[in-house]
Amino acid sequence: MNVNEKLLKPYNPAEIEEKIYKLWEKSGYFNPDNLSKSYKLKTKSYCIVIPPPNITGSLHMGHALNAVIQDILIRQKRMQGHKTLWLPGTDHAGIATQNVVEKELKKQGLTRHNLGREKFIEKIWEWKKKYGNLILDQLKKLGASCDWSRLKFTMDPDYAKAVEIAFLHYYQKGWIYQGDRVVNWCPRCQTSLSDLELEYEDEKGKLWYIKYPLANFKFQDTNSKQIPNTNYIVVATTRPETMLGDVAVAVNPKDKRYKHLFGKTAILPIINREIPIIADQAVEMDFGTGAVKVTPGHDIIDAEIADRQKLPSYIVIDQYGKMTQEAGRDFEGLKILEARVKIVSILEKQGLIEKIEDYDLRIAKCYRCGSIIEPQKSKQWFLKMAELAKMAKDAVKKGKIKFHPKKWEKVYFDWLDNIKDWCISRQIWWGHKIPLQGVDDVLDTWFSSALWPFATLGWPNEKAKDLKEFYPTQVLSTARDIINLWVARMIFSSLEFMKKEPFKDIIINPTVLTRDGKRMSKSLGIGTNPMELIEKYGADAIRFGLIYQMMGGQDMHFSEEHCVAGKKFCNKIWNISRFVLTQIGNSKIQETNIKQILKSIPRRQAGKLQKEDKQILKKLEKIIKSVNKDLEQYRFGQALHIIYDFIWHEFADHYIEYSKNNKSEEIQNTLCFVFYTILRLLHPFMPFITEEIWHIMGFKNLLLIERWPQ
Repeated sequence: MNVNEKLLKPYNPAEIEEKIYKLWEKSGYFNPDNLSKSYKLKTKSYCIVIPPPNITGSLHMGHALNAVIQDILIRQKRMQGHKTLWLPGTDHAGIATQNVVEKELKKQGLTRHNLGREKFIEKIWEWKKKYGNLILDQLKKLGASCDWSRLKFTMDPDYAKAVEIAFLHYYQKGWIYQGDRVVNWCPRCQTSLSDLELEYEDEKGKLWYIKYPLANFKFQDTNSKQIPNTNYIVVATTRPETMLGDVAVAVNPKDKRYKHLFGKTAILPIINREIPIIADQAVEMDFGTGAVKVTPGHDIIDAEIADRQKLPSYIVIDQYGKMTQEAGRDFEGLKILEARVKIVSILEKQGLIEKIEDYDLRIAKCYRCGSIIEPQKSKQWFLKMAELAKMAKDAVKKGKIKFHPKKWEKVYFDWLDNIKDWCISRQIWWGHKIPLQGVDDVLDTWFSSALWPFATLGWPNEKAKDLKEFYPTQVLSTARDIINLWVARMIFSSLEFMKKEPFKDIIINPTVLTRDGKRMSKSLGIGTNPMELIEKYGADAIRFGLIYQMMGGQDMHFSEEHCVAGKKFCNKIWNISRFVLTQIGNSKIQETNIKQILKSIPRRQAGKLQKEDKQILKKLEKIIKSVNKDLEQYRFGQALHIIYDFIWHEFADHYIEYSKNNKSEEIQNTLCFVFYTILRLLHPFMPFITEEIWHIMGFKNLLLIERWPQ
């Protein structure tokens, strides 16, 4: 089959994409160590570490967009002659993975406790071997040019050693300590969670106004207008079941309504315990009546109040979400909602409910299993954050690390400015065990992934070849929802252990929403499966559809119409290639190499060029400059728009139409030169079709490593 016969067939991505990807993998050029064999490299390396997807994950539209962004940068830098590494890997995802495997065991009538810890961990490794690389295979379908020979996993032995050394470094420094304090507790997963691991859902609830009788005392100023004509103080709460653990009633010290009650006492209903009425700045005067119950065993803010005021603490709800012995004999063993109903009923009979209002609640839930979080006092391990947070803030304030778009700096600073010590211990079995004798807890998954930019490159071996060559990396591309969970933690970890920032630029990609602006959700059946789109339109069309919509840093209302446009663009390029190759002659391309084909670059024959030839070359030079500038500033959508408009309108609609009626060697050379440049410019965005046409044209080198247009 000659060149024209190949191109006479309609463009069919299903026939070429798998073949082309295998060609790239076989070449070995995803591995930067092999690039020097193809051409002289620039001395400067270029590295991106992939945000490691969970081994439980599958590709969604957000993953796809983020992967394409990284691939565009990597392919361009590779073509520019940099020693380029895109390092892939996966995260063990402690809670998520344990939940998945436990669900599988449940189908067999088993629990992890039936198996025991060792056998259960074996089951997880079996599951990981079978399903853990699914998302990586999907990334390959998308065209991701990662160096798969360097694939990392956060539970690899060398990575686990890095985690252990990091923990011991903090511990010996006195920054890791064990404390008994209120944490976010998931009754289903039976583990603590950090504030950042909670998801919030809006629900309709109630606000109960409960009368707490005042203990017997005489008012000093009986004529004061501030003294209410009552013998009780009204407390508003959304969780009456926790009142059994109350140790005080608190009001704001600036609240004049209650100034006469400061230092007095009230009687806790049902329990009949005398509790103080205290003043504390943490109380919001506009919530309810301005008087709140203080339950330090089951509320983080209340626990802080109790610490300041030297108050005791009672645990009235256990780790399984049931009432304890301290809640009283009438309530012990009841589920939370059962206890709530019983408590409200008793209060109503005693005339202690002033009123009940409808109230909109923000319910904290476990980000993995969806269970309602129960704040619990628990003995956990914490990492001190004061010094680490300062380092992370300074790196961005001094411009050593920049956010793109810049507006995301605010999210970063807001968290660091109000940061609390990090609860790093988890009461699950799958993960990195805390390396201290007699401790069964494992570390928060984010503790290990915070080491990702340098542990993947060989740290703690400071002489590791990859660490010396590729650290610091250049760019991090990720989503907004893990700016604090992951990005900030990588920054302070890198500064602590490497004494250098982990990357210079942070690209926060837009959130991919449904067409009508809803957040995509696989569990709710809302959204689009990128793998189905690839099967329908081809990977290049999906890449086009995503990047073409990425304009101005705004969230993306994804429309499949753009994938349709991407497929039409592929067909256009295919047809253009057929015309160009027909015009310049098949045999000429097949029998010569790239240097011979472009021996007479049009600009060397400027005197022979017509006005139309000069115009297309001038416009081509202009878009090369524009595309380079846009990519330098991470304006991917703008760059693709420029390339698209030039190919479709300037080249196809105008110059090709002109060339049909004008035959000359100069026009042939111009067609060849412009098309050759177009393929190189478009390759990072749409790599499969451009590589296939390049291959059909008979060039010896892969387009993957061809020089980027200057």
